[in-house]
Amino acid sequence: MSSLHYLFDKPTCTADLRTFNSDFIVKEMLPFSPTGEGEHHMIHVRKEGLNTNQVAEILAKFAKVHQKEVTYAGQKDRNAVTEQWFGARIPGKETPDWQSLSTPVDEVSVGNVNDETHQNQTRLTILSSQRHSKKLRIGALLGNRFELTLRNVSDKDALEKRIQQVMETGVPNYFGEQRFGHQGKNLIFGQQMLAGKKVKDRKKRSIYLSAVRSNVFNQVVSYRLHHHSVAPLTGDCVMLAGSKSFFVAEKWDPATLKRLSDNDIQLSAPLWGRGSVLPQADAALVEQTALAELTQDLTGLEQAGLEQERRPLLLKPQAMKYRFEQDSLVIEFILPAGSYATSVLRELLDYQDVQEVQRQQMVAEQNALIQQQKLAEATATNQESNS
Repeated sequence: MSSLHYLFDKPTCTADLRTFNSDFIVKEMLPFSPTGEGEHHMIHVRKEGLNTNQVAEILAKFAKVHQKEVTYAGQKDRNAVTEQWFGARIPGKETPDWQSLSTPVDEVSVGNVNDETHQNQTRLTILSSQRHSKKLRIGALLGNRFELTLRNVSDKDALEKRIQQVMETGVPNYFGEQRFGHQGKNLIFGQQMLAGKKVKDRKKRSIYLSAVRSNVFNQVVSYRLHHHSVAPLTGDCVMLAGSKSFFVAEKWDPATLKRLSDNDIQLSAPLWGRGSVLPQADAALVEQTALAELTQDLTGLEQAGLEQERRPLLLKPQAMKYRFEQDSLVIEFILPAGSYATSVLRELLDYQDVQEVQRQQMVAEQNALIQQQKLAEATATNQESNS
């Protein structure tokens, strides 16, 4: 992410993110209400110190169903306080007493919950549960509401100025670093897979493909912003706001420019796959140049069966508001499903993710300990050989 182009130059203000789990609050927004009947159960939870798969495992064990019967609309961070919806298919059985599940997770039998040292609590709270007529599927979200606290803010004036710029123009709609895994390993494994390395696990294949496809998008956005900023280009493939529909702007007449200014249409970049390249003229040339060194990735995505799609070039947070509390910033906003709060934050501040730094320090200490043990074993072996 550090190499991607900034829309307003790299921020000068620094701050700390995720000193505590409660500094990163996310609330899912569903585009529908549960019907109140059917064999599916919609469970609204608040979780802390747990990832989405761990909660799915807890719910499946509690309901005595296979974990594949528990679904969710989107993955949520472990190091956060998140309110998230899960679906559980429980045909022909009595309704579980979901409320009795609310508990600190230390009291719940689930694998790998405490595999890291956390200064934050690990807990699961059931907020509500209702029956529903349909399965909850990945992506079935209207958006996410964020409330983020950044501590030790170094320059409030610079930060406030940058917030106003973001509220007016938006930010690059980059896929966030979470998409690529720790140290970008999902992208690395994905590129290795497309180069011929076998990956049997279907879920891992999907994760790796998504990482490669997301990197293609990010590279096009970064190149275009670096060379053309947010200026429209002849032949741009533009999207209708709030939908996946698009058309090619063969020329930018006053009426089309006004639609862009009014956010009725949006500039876009590719989610790569099979099919004809969608932009034309100058816009097509820009994307072709940006992707010149990613030929193997593009071919692999096509062969994997993905289709050409588009994603908005810019992301404009909605309902944004903020306040300063001593040397901290509390900022709230809503993003559409599939967009990343960290992509908003990187335009606002040069922030440090405290919990990620702690994780890296812990990994480094563990690796150093392993090396010490290996060295001690090697020394002992040499002494035995010499005696």
